Amino acid sequence: MPELQPGPSHAMFARALDEHGELPLERVVALMQKLMAHLDLDSVLAEIVNTTQTLFGAELVTLWTAGPDDAQLTCVIPRADAPLTTTAGVGLVGACAANRAAINVPDVTVEPRFMQTLDGGALIDHGSMLSVPVIDSADRLIGVLQLLDEDGLPFAAQAEAMARLLAALIAVALQAVRVYLEQMSYQRLQQEVELARAIQLATLPETMPQVPGYEVHGHFQPAEEAGGDLFDLVVLDGQLFILLGDATGHGFGPALSATQMQAMLRVAFRCGADLDQAYVHINNQLSEDLPNDRFITAFMGFLDPVSHQVRFHSGGQGPILHWQAAGNMAHWQAPTTFPFGAMQVDRAGMAGELSLARGDLLALISDGVYEYANAQGELFGNARVAQVFARCHALPLAELTEELLHAVRAFAGDAVQTDDVTMVLVRRQT
Repeated sequence: MPELQPGPSHAMFARALDEHGELPLERVVALMQKLMAHLDLDSVLAEIVNTTQTLFGAELVTLWTAGPDDAQLTCVIPRADAPLTTTAGVGLVGACAANRAAINVPDVTVEPRFMQTLDGGALIDHGSMLSVPVIDSADRLIGVLQLLDEDGLPFAAQAEAMARLLAALIAVALQAVRVYLEQMSYQRLQQEVELARAIQLATLPETMPQVPGYEVHGHFQPAEEAGGDLFDLVVLDGQLFILLGDATGHGFGPALSATQMQAMLRVAFRCGADLDQAYVHINNQLSEDLPNDRFITAFMGFLDPVSHQVRFHSGGQGPILHWQAAGNMAHWQAPTTFPFGAMQVDRAGMAGELSLARGDLLALISDGVYEYANAQGELFGNARVAQVFARCHALPLAELTEELLHAVRAFAGDAVQTDDVTMVLVRRQT
């Protein structure tokens, strides 16, 4: 058995009491201040040992912490490379945890519940032992505090009462440490969230590209800190590349998928791939990278501002709204192929094509608008989108976007946004 460092005598505990055998209030406050002066676990545990030995004159102090289900106990004081563990009901420490009551044993050598391999951290085999449960304000078992005296001096009733008070203070101190660590973890998470959001927003166009004879506008409103939607508007070789995508789900995972797709497309086009080649390569790469239950619906196409033709592949992204100025009416187009990443393909299917007349609008709108539901579960739907365009199609595109968002919010009422809302609008002006 390792040699123990002798602690103060029990006389020191007696001197800490007043003439009524009670610990003065100022000493309780001082004790609490000492325990609360530290917000890292190691320092708090060390202060528990120092405070307990100072007050009780015990040769050894052990502290066990309980697992989430109270079934397992782990010895954290004294520390060991391979900490001792036990279950509730085993040994004096386990009995104390199971019964949630103090156990005061004058002589452990005649106590049948004493287990030398466990109690006292397996560092003592004789003397007196006081085991006290540590219970928090929510009546959860935090652990067990054990005081050991090899001299065999029994722990008096006053010492037992003081040990229970100390256990309560320890519970408060450990709760404070846990709350502090959770707060620090939350702050770190928030910093990571802000970083992820900043990275995603940085992938969106800072300013709308200038296309002769056209007005373009994009809008992104994630349902959470980061979203699974994406859009891109950029002029490549004299043509406007238009992208709107929606990765299944929302949050960080889909946001990463969306950002990955956008990056791959930009690289593919800058390396000379045409629309069909880019579709095949990006689709097949996403099919390899994404989990089996994940995919990305996306519209990607090029507008030729000279011929006013839009050639596109729409992998599961729809409906596609072509607002025709001549008849002041909506023309809806369905997706042209399967969502990106759903399966491997050998070649691109037939690309979609549409021609924009003067005043026509191409409106790519994510299902966060079409499927926005009110409290009754009714969806906003295509017809309401068309009504907004019929009334506001001549407005500047940023204002048209706000009118559509206002209509969605008025329809939804108090219903929360559950999906990302993204829009890309392109209007031929001349």
